[in-house]
Amino acid sequence: MNRRNFIVGTASIPVLASAQLAGADSRPGFHLGCVTYNLLKDADLETIIRLLETTGFEGVELRTGHKHGVEPSLGKEERARVRQLFSRSKVQLVSFGTTCEFHSPDPAERNRQVEIGKQFIQLARDTGAKGIKVRPNGLPGGVSTETTIQHIAGSLRELGDAGRSNGISVWMEVHGPKTSNPQIAAAIMRATNHPQVGLCWNSNPEDVIGGSVKKNFELLKPWVRHAHINELANDYPWRELFALMREAGYGGFTLAEVAESSDTERFLSWYKALWTELNRSCA
Repeated sequence: MNRRNFIVGTASIPVLASAQLAGADSRPGFHLGCVTYNLLKDADLETIIRLLETTGFEGVELRTGHKHGVEPSLGKEERARVRQLFSRSKVQLVSFGTTCEFHSPDPAERNRQVEIGKQFIQLARDTGAKGIKVRPNGLPGGVSTETTIQHIAGSLRELGDAGRSNGISVWMEVHGPKTSNPQIAAAIMRATNHPQVGLCWNSNPEDVIGGSVKKNFELLKPWVRHAHINELANDYPWRELFALMREAGYGGFTLAEVAESSDTERFLSWYKALWTELNRSCA
């Protein structure tokens, strides 16, 4: 099921009688956050923080191009204001969801994308975020897969150097036609080989083999530093994924990247309850 086409109404998630866990040992070691794509794309920053605080979400990834307006174009005072808004809240600004992509065979285009990524790294530093999310978006024709992997890796290394200088991580989303293949993602990470660069697990259908994500999670585990999750009511093996994350000692965020809802606050509350329930037996 395509997560971007699966429009969830507020009645599509079952109400859970209790989100209380059986004991301390059943609590996940990772955290729940939300990506502003697409559920919160039309909300301003204050509304995003209020909604997430009210519903028990701990963090947010601000996707570029949305109403919140937190972009590299912000001046020094505006950046300080963003940092202060989050520091006064219970919600952490985890990351910026850029659309920077480095698979183009054109070196000028790759350089342009890297420069945009560097601007987001500076924005993350100034606003208190931990990282930026980037992506590949396919394998272009006319060049070999290995050449494209090297193009992406070279760009990621340059961004990784910029991230290291600013205390910001760079997370490559497992994304795009053919590049959402875990084998391709692993090859890119091996070629990149940079301590500041990791992967954003993206909960793709390609992860699943015979109903299980174990094989591909084990493949990518050395680089997983960030994670997007989606419609928890679908048939993706969420409980297994959460158990694997726990076993791996993953302590980052699982960020909900979900469709719009006609009642955002209610949907977020139900999503938090279902996320909690799915973690119940992962201890």
